Amino acid sequence: MIQRRTAVALLASPLLLSGCGGGAEAAQSRSDDGRAAPAAASPTPRSSPQDQGIPGLGPKTRAAIPERAEQVVVASGRGKDSPVSSVTLYERDDSTWQRGASWPAHNGKDGWSEHHMAGDLRSPVGVYGLTDAGGLLPDPGSRLPYHHSNGFYSPGTGFEGEPLEGSFDYVVAINYNREAGTSPLDWTRPMGAARGGGVWLHVDHGGPTHACVSVAKAHMRELLRALDPHRHPVIVMGYADWLAR
Repeated sequence: MIQRRTAVALLASPLLLSGCGGGAEAAQSRSDDGRAAPAAASPTPRSSPQDQGIPGLGPKTRAAIPERAEQVVVASGRGKDSPVSSVTLYERDDSTWQRGASWPAHNGKDGWSEHHMAGDLRSPVGVYGLTDAGGLLPDPGSRLPYHHSNGFYSPGTGFEGEPLEGSFDYVVAINYNREAGTSPLDWTRPMGAARGGGVWLHVDHGGPTHACVSVAKAHMRELLRALDPHRHPVIVMGYADWLAR
């Protein structure tokens, strides 16, 4: 059982409930202005012709993207049980989606889940907001609120024996089972601890994750500088066949 005093659990630790991090250091953290953050809300399904410009997304997935979202990060897995994926940034220009950078990525060791549970070693599929960032290293120019903290330290080794050091140099919290507007280290789990949490975009360490999505360090810096809270960024994540629904 993870204690609330634990700042960040190891990716390959048997104590880890799910995801990559989230401990008591920020359990009471709030947005930079000190106000309590609102609970994360599930996007209201909408149907918009503007969403049709993102390749690989079927009508059901497109309908789950909030109409106000003008930036979409698509994390597309190679298969339901595969830890290999790609991450692509799309930005809406008027009524057209423009494809930006695309990078190789990793996801959960055992692939993807439509009902993610703590410790299942799968990344949750779905559409989630991207509102908060942080890392062990100083802010590289993030537009999202950035929590610089030693709590993002990541020692140990991953599933393939690769070193985890530096994995949390930069992170973006994925709003799965967390409160938007808080540090990525916040331990609040609105759906309960059994449904996992601490699911982040973070620096790739050369192997699969517990539930997070990871890209190279330079790509994380690029993403942090691109994501704009005024454009209401979201991540659409899942394996290719699920995304195509």
